[in-house]
Amino acid sequence: MTRFSDPADPRPPLPEWVQEAYQILHDAADGAQSDFSYEEAYTLLDEADTFSAEHSDSEYAVERLLNRGYLYEANGTLRVTETTLD
Repeated sequence: MTRFSDPADPRPPLPEWVQEAYQILHDAADGAQSDFSYEEAYTLLDEADTFSAEHSDSEYAVERLLNRGYLYEANGTLRVTETTLD
């Protein structure tokens, strides 16, 4: 079982690269910045080797993380939901 899977959730676990996106944003949120605009989040992800420079991968990852509750939007900014990862 991956760390982003829940046995009670019928949806498949998030792909590894989307999990990596969460970790990148989580690590950045632990620093000086606790929330991000969408563009700031895309830029952080685009700087990683895993994501395309055209935002398509980073936009998809952010959308998946929002849909699953690993990110949430508040007042037009993105925030990382605190999770306990095994």
